[in-house]
Amino acid sequence: MEWIFTEAQLPETARDFWAHFSSPRVFTLNGQMGAGKTTFIKALCAAKGVEDATASPTFAIINQYEYHNGQNQAHTIYHLDLYRLRDEDEAIAAGIEDTLYQPDAVCFVEWPGIVTRLLPPDSVHLQLEVLPDQRRRLSVLLKAQ
Repeated sequence: MEWIFTEAQLPETARDFWAHFSSPRVFTLNGQMGAGKTTFIKALCAAKGVEDATASPTFAIINQYEYHNGQNQAHTIYHLDLYRLRDEDEAIAAGIEDTLYQPDAVCFVEWPGIVTRLLPPDSVHLQLEVLPDQRRRLSVLLKAQ
């Protein structure tokens, strides 16, 4: 499965993504620096109705956002950026493992390579690529890379 989109198509792509992945789970997001991983996650948060300002958690490591569903129940989205972490031990010390296993929460993990062994088995692995015409391709991978 894949989506190809422009920046202007991000809101529509985000809504389509959520229509396909409606249950809470962990998503890894791989892509080169500048591919738009954080921008895509911001669009996903907006599509869910997150009202807080969304930003890259590069220095905070973990950002937490809340949204409400149609029954006004609060739900959580975690956005993790592991780029600055050196190894799995540092990730565990930062609380990454606890975040990955929060019930009924959605978790997006940028730069997931150092936590591959910690990921839940049902994690969805995504790849975001920049195409020559500046569109983006989001692909669902069968396993982590």
